[in-house]
Amino acid sequence: MTNHPKKERTFVAVKPDGIQRGLIGEVIKRFERVGLKLVALKMVVVDETFIEKHYTLDPEWRRVTGEKTIEGYRSKGLTPPSEDPLEITAKILANLKKFMTSGPIIAMIWEGAHAQKVVKKITGGTEPLTSDVGTIRGDYVLDSYAMSDQDERAIRNIVHCSGSVKEAEDEINHWFTQEEVINYRLVQEEILYDVNLDGILE
Repeated sequence: MTNHPKKERTFVAVKPDGIQRGLIGEVIKRFERVGLKLVALKMVVVDETFIEKHYTLDPEWRRVTGEKTIEGYRSKGLTPPSEDPLEITAKILANLKKFMTSGPIIAMIWEGAHAQKVVKKITGGTEPLTSDVGTIRGDYVLDSYAMSDQDERAIRNIVHCSGSVKEAEDEINHWFTQEEVINYRLVQEEILYDVNLDGILE
Protein backbone atom coordinates (compact mmCIF):
# COMPACT_ATOMS: atom_id res chain seq x y z
CA MET A 1 0.00 0.00 0.00
CA THR A 2 1.35 3.42 -0.95
CA ASN A 3 1.68 6.26 1.51
CA HIS A 4 -1.34 8.51 2.02
CA PRO A 5 -1.04 11.85 0.13
CA LYS A 6 -1.01 13.65 3.50
CA LYS A 7 2.50 12.22 4.08
CA GLU A 8 3.99 13.76 0.93
CA ARG A 9 7.03 15.97 1.57
CA THR A 10 8.72 18.72 -0.41
CA PHE A 11 11.80 20.90 -0.12
CA VAL A 12 11.80 24.70 0.19
CA ALA A 13 14.68 27.14 0.65
CA VAL A 14 14.42 30.82 1.47
CA LYS A 15 17.24 32.23 -0.63
CA PRO A 16 19.73 34.89 0.54
CA ASP A 17 17.58 37.69 -0.93
CA GLY A 18 14.51 36.48 1.00
CA ILE A 19 16.47 36.57 4.24
CA GLN A 20 17.86 40.04 3.51
CA ARG A 21 14.33 41.28 2.77
CA GLY A 22 13.06 39.98 6.12
CA LEU A 23 10.56 37.60 4.51
CA ILE A 24 11.31 34.33 6.33
CA GLY A 25 8.19 34.57 8.50
CA GLU A 26 6.01 35.59 5.56
CA VAL A 27 7.13 32.57 3.53
CA ILE A 28 6.54 30.19 6.44
CA LYS A 29 3.13 31.77 7.12
CA ARG A 30 1.97 31.13 3.56
CA PHE A 31 2.67 27.41 3.82
CA GLU A 32 1.32 27.08 7.37
CA ARG A 33 -1.87 28.90 6.45
CA VAL A 34 -2.76 26.39 3.73
CA GLY A 35 -2.34 23.50 6.22
CA LEU A 36 1.14 22.16 5.49
CA LYS A 37 3.30 20.96 8.38
CA LEU A 38 6.92 22.04 8.85
CA VAL A 39 8.94 18.91 9.68
CA ALA A 40 12.51 20.22 9.29
CA LEU A 41 14.17 23.64 9.32
CA LYS A 42 17.72 24.97 9.55
CA MET A 43 19.77 28.04 8.61
CA VAL A 44 22.90 27.19 6.66
CA VAL A 45 25.70 28.76 4.65
CA VAL A 46 26.74 26.45 1.82
CA ASP A 47 29.65 26.37 -0.60
CA GLU A 48 29.64 26.36 -4.41
CA THR A 49 30.22 22.59 -4.63
CA PHE A 50 27.09 21.94 -2.55
CA ILE A 51 24.99 24.30 -4.68
CA GLU A 52 26.25 22.85 -7.95
CA LYS A 53 25.27 19.38 -6.72
CA HIS A 54 21.85 20.70 -5.69
CA TYR A 55 21.09 22.02 -9.17
CA THR A 56 22.53 18.97 -10.96
CA LEU A 57 20.89 16.20 -8.90
CA ASP A 58 18.94 15.54 -12.11
CA PRO A 59 21.55 14.58 -14.74
CA GLU A 60 19.32 16.16 -17.41
CA TRP A 61 19.16 19.57 -15.67
CA ARG A 62 21.96 21.18 -17.69
CA ARG A 63 20.48 20.22 -21.07
CA VAL A 64 16.83 20.89 -20.19
CA THR A 65 17.55 24.26 -18.55
CA GLY A 66 19.64 25.38 -21.52
CA GLU A 67 16.96 24.35 -24.01
CA LYS A 68 14.21 26.11 -22.01
CA THR A 69 16.31 29.27 -21.85
CA ILE A 70 16.90 29.28 -25.61
CA GLU A 71 13.18 28.71 -26.18
CA GLY A 72 12.38 31.55 -23.77
CA TYR A 73 14.55 34.01 -25.68
CA ARG A 74 12.98 33.04 -29.00
CA SER A 75 9.41 33.28 -27.66
CA LYS A 76 10.14 36.92 -26.79
CA GLY A 77 11.60 37.63 -30.22
CA LEU A 78 15.13 37.81 -28.82
CA THR A 79 18.33 36.16 -29.99
CA PRO A 80 19.71 33.61 -27.46
CA PRO A 81 23.25 34.38 -26.26
CA SER A 82 24.23 30.93 -27.57
CA GLU A 83 22.68 28.04 -29.48
CA ASP A 84 24.46 25.56 -27.21
CA PRO A 85 22.23 24.63 -24.23
CA LEU A 86 25.20 23.50 -22.13
CA GLU A 87 27.05 26.78 -22.69
CA ILE A 88 24.01 28.74 -21.56
CA THR A 89 23.50 26.53 -18.50
CA ALA A 90 27.16 26.88 -17.51
CA LYS A 91 26.62 30.64 -17.19
CA ILE A 92 23.31 30.20 -15.34
CA LEU A 93 24.95 27.78 -12.91
CA ALA A 94 27.89 30.13 -12.28
CA ASN A 95 25.44 32.94 -11.43
CA LEU A 96 23.39 30.64 -9.19
CA LYS A 97 26.47 29.50 -7.28
CA LYS A 98 27.51 33.10 -6.66
CA PHE A 99 23.99 34.06 -5.54
CA MET A 100 23.22 31.03 -3.37
CA THR A 101 26.53 31.25 -1.48
CA SER A 102 26.28 35.01 -0.87
CA GLY A 103 24.58 34.59 2.53
CA PRO A 104 22.62 32.22 4.74
CA ILE A 105 19.76 30.09 3.42
CA ILE A 106 16.76 28.77 5.35
CA ALA A 107 16.25 25.12 4.32
CA MET A 108 12.90 23.49 5.09
CA ILE A 109 10.86 20.36 4.54
CA TRP A 110 7.08 20.73 4.37
CA GLU A 111 4.64 17.82 4.71
CA GLY A 112 1.00 17.50 3.75
CA ALA A 113 -1.46 16.50 1.04
CA HIS A 114 0.02 17.17 -2.41
CA ALA A 115 2.79 19.17 -0.70
CA GLN A 116 4.96 19.60 -3.80
CA LYS A 117 2.21 20.95 -6.05
CA VAL A 118 0.71 23.11 -3.30
CA VAL A 119 4.08 24.69 -2.48
CA LYS A 120 4.80 25.26 -6.19
CA LYS A 121 1.41 26.97 -6.62
CA ILE A 122 1.90 29.25 -3.59
CA THR A 123 5.49 30.09 -4.59
CA GLY A 124 4.61 31.09 -8.16
CA GLY A 125 6.54 31.09 -11.42
CA THR A 126 10.30 31.42 -11.58
CA GLU A 127 10.21 34.98 -12.93
CA PRO A 128 8.65 37.37 -10.38
CA LEU A 129 7.52 39.85 -13.08
CA THR A 130 5.21 37.29 -14.70
CA SER A 131 4.31 35.37 -11.54
CA ASP A 132 0.66 35.65 -10.49
CA VAL A 133 -0.56 38.11 -7.88
CA GLY A 134 -1.17 36.15 -4.67
CA THR A 135 1.98 34.05 -5.02
CA ILE A 136 5.11 34.69 -2.94
CA ARG A 137 7.17 35.72 -5.96
CA GLY A 138 4.34 37.73 -7.51
CA ASP A 139 3.64 39.64 -4.29
CA TYR A 140 7.11 40.32 -2.92
CA VAL A 141 9.57 40.64 -5.80
CA LEU A 142 9.85 42.86 -8.87
CA ASP A 143 12.81 41.19 -10.59
CA SER A 144 12.71 40.00 -14.21
CA TYR A 145 14.76 37.95 -16.65
CA ALA A 146 15.48 41.16 -18.58
CA MET A 147 17.09 42.75 -15.50
CA SER A 148 19.00 39.65 -14.41
CA ASP A 149 20.30 39.14 -17.97
CA GLN A 150 21.40 42.76 -18.24
CA ASP A 151 23.10 42.62 -14.84
CA GLU A 152 24.57 39.16 -15.58
CA ARG A 153 23.29 37.62 -12.35
CA ALA A 154 20.82 35.03 -11.10
CA ILE A 155 17.19 36.06 -10.85
CA ARG A 156 16.17 37.07 -7.32
CA ASN A 157 12.93 35.34 -6.48
CA ILE A 158 13.00 34.80 -2.68
CA VAL A 159 12.31 31.06 -2.61
CA HIS A 160 13.43 27.80 -4.19
CA CYS A 161 10.92 24.96 -4.26
CA SER A 162 11.06 21.46 -5.71
CA GLY A 163 9.73 21.09 -9.25
CA SER A 164 8.41 17.53 -8.86
CA VAL A 165 7.88 14.85 -6.20
CA LYS A 166 11.03 13.04 -7.39
CA GLU A 167 13.04 16.27 -7.29
CA ALA A 168 11.71 16.93 -3.78
CA GLU A 169 12.89 13.54 -2.60
CA ASP A 170 16.38 14.08 -4.08
CA GLU A 171 16.67 17.61 -2.65
CA ILE A 172 15.51 16.54 0.82
CA ASN A 173 18.18 13.84 0.87
CA HIS A 174 20.79 16.36 -0.30
CA TRP A 175 19.99 19.00 2.34
CA PHE A 176 18.90 16.94 5.37
CA THR A 177 19.83 13.80 7.28
CA GLN A 178 17.03 11.51 8.50
CA GLU A 179 17.79 12.60 12.08
CA GLU A 180 16.99 16.23 11.22
CA VAL A 181 13.42 15.41 10.13
CA ILE A 182 10.89 15.33 12.96
CA ASN A 183 7.77 13.17 12.90
CA TYR A 184 5.05 14.67 15.06
CA ARG A 185 1.31 15.30 15.14
CA LEU A 186 -0.48 18.63 14.70
CA VAL A 187 -3.96 19.12 16.17
CA GLN A 188 -5.13 20.72 12.89
CA GLU A 189 -4.47 17.45 11.05
CA GLU A 190 -7.67 16.09 12.62
CA ILE A 191 -9.64 18.74 10.73
CA LEU A 192 -7.63 18.43 7.51
CA TYR A 193 -7.54 14.64 7.24
CA ASP A 194 -9.94 12.90 9.65
CA VAL A 195 -12.56 11.25 7.47
CA ASN A 196 -15.59 11.70 9.73
CA LEU A 197 -14.58 14.74 11.83
CA ASP A 198 -15.37 12.66 14.90
CA GLY A 199 -15.10 14.24 18.32
CA ILE A 200 -15.73 17.92 17.53
CA LEU A 201 -19.04 18.16 19.36
CA GLU A 202 -19.00 17.42 23.08
